[in-house]
Amino acid sequence: MSSGRNERREMTGAEMVVQALKDNGVKHVFGYPGGAVLPIYDEIFQQDEVEHILVRHEQGAGHAAEGYARSTGQAGVMLVTSGPGATNAVTPLQDALMDSIPLVCLTGQVPTSLIGSDAFQECDTIGITRPCTKHNWLVKDVNELAAIIHEAFHVATTGRPGPVVVDIPKDVQFAKGIYVPPQTAPRTSYQPKVQGDLEKIKAAVELMANSKRPILYTGGGVVNSGPEASHLLRELVDLTG
Repeated sequence: MSSGRNERREMTGAEMVVQALKDNGVKHVFGYPGGAVLPIYDEIFQQDEVEHILVRHEQGAGHAAEGYARSTGQAGVMLVTSGPGATNAVTPLQDALMDSIPLVCLTGQVPTSLIGSDAFQECDTIGITRPCTKHNWLVKDVNELAAIIHEAFHVATTGRPGPVVVDIPKDVQFAKGIYVPPQTAPRTSYQPKVQGDLEKIKAAVELMANSKRPILYTGGGVVNSGPEASHLLRELVDLTG
């Protein structure tokens, strides 16, 4: 990972975005350029740790990021512009929510002074994506940008995985502030706890023990839980015959 992981230093918002991606282990970003995210694109092409994969449509970026997340177990990342760019991302966001796929969607937005004025390619990205994400953020202060991106990755990948959106106005991308690395960023309030229902587990064990040829129908949560979960599932299959 980047040597900037433990450093606090002044950066533009666009630089913070790229540094935050590096510090969260991102190697690939799927996206389609637009005016509201050009500062971020400029920074992406100034480095070679994070590779940008150009698609032909924002929906394709989202589905490609979903596939990347499914195949690697890491959060997929997509980068789209404001307005139509953000609305084109809705279908993959909803798909990721339904299928529990960790997806971080970075969207451009008009400058903060123009929000709510029906500016060119402006839309209520936060309102539109609220029903199809685990959480979303509109960043109006550049000094909060890095911490929010770190939190976005945390929310997308913990508990039941799913999509998140970080909406970044263009003036915030140009503004300068202090970059906060993940280790010193404010702690997120999202701390999900997964607890099994012992009574239901006992009932399931009893059913399997009394079955002659049980069929185990498992979901993507086994894959999302890592190789150890898959290994334990295979052991269970062997034990149940």
